[in-house]
Amino acid sequence: MKKIAVLGGDGIGPEVVREATLLLEELRDRGLPIALWPLDLGAERYLRDGTTFPAEVRATLASEYSAVLLGALGDPRVPGLEHARDILFGLRFGFDLYANVRPVKALADRLVPLTGRTARDVDLLVFRENTEGIYVGIGGQMRRGTPDEIAINEDVNTRKGVERIQRAAFEHARTRPRKRLHMADKSNAMRHAHELWLRVFDELRREYPDVEASHVYVDALCMYVIQDPSQFDVIVTNNLFGDIVTDLGAALQGGLGMAGSANVHWSDPSRLALFEPVHGSAPPLAGKAVANPFAALLTVGMMLAHLGWPELERRIERAVIEALDAGRCTRDVGGTLSTPEAAAWVRERLRAT
Repeated sequence: MKKIAVLGGDGIGPEVVREATLLLEELRDRGLPIALWPLDLGAERYLRDGTTFPAEVRATLASEYSAVLLGALGDPRVPGLEHARDILFGLRFGFDLYANVRPVKALADRLVPLTGRTARDVDLLVFRENTEGIYVGIGGQMRRGTPDEIAINEDVNTRKGVERIQRAAFEHARTRPRKRLHMADKSNAMRHAHELWLRVFDELRREYPDVEASHVYVDALCMYVIQDPSQFDVIVTNNLFGDIVTDLGAALQGGLGMAGSANVHWSDPSRLALFEPVHGSAPPLAGKAVANPFAALLTVGMMLAHLGWPELERRIERAVIEALDAGRCTRDVGGTLSTPEAAAWVRERLRAT
């Protein structure tokens, strides 16, 4: 039995997670050995009683649960994002989920915005370091609000952190047909922090002679991805650059409404993992039933594959492809359906297969 905690979150998060939960409930009722725990956490709970990420919830997740499915966090009523920071950092940093894994895969030719390119050209995977870099929040402000204000954020990179995310990318690259890996940094400008990335990469690629490993500066990488995404297979980079590169990649696969992600402790898959569609909470779209549920459904597929059912991921992806081909999708990807209607169409296709 695999236990999954479900956290809808804010904005459109609860809407898409509701559809993903219906899919999980159907699979459970048809014999899949999973249990679901809905968590009442997010902006509504924070505004109600100040709760962000209780210690007892964290303890239960650590001792009993295999995965968390998260919708999105962020609400304009909480401008400081205290709840989001505690929940996300409590999961990512608290459980040492150092590998953020983002597929950039187009599922329909018409979704690829590049002239002369098809879905076959867009199929890569990005490994983003998830617990270090500039997002750790080390720094501060001086003379705030004055003409002499100073604001500093430190880019933190450790040998352990850099090596383990690069090793995860190498290990995965050697399982893919093309066995190709690109490491992106800015070591020509960030000479200290990113020299570490380059030096570790040079050491590791000698351990993986079967992987075609190349180094590229991140600004050049962005240009090359747009010019010809088909040349890329696996990309590994740091926290900040991974955030940027994966959103660029999402544009190649039809938008953020098509993009799922996993946050895992790669070297120990038995540990709790976090799975989330990456479209954000999108408050202006909340309550309008226009959010694309496919990212959430594809994320469920990633989660089920991680938990030991890769065939279910393939079936979910196939059903989403069929929905796109038939135009049974939301407006952002060329359809006319509402959020519940698009997700229901996919669930119906899964029942039929």
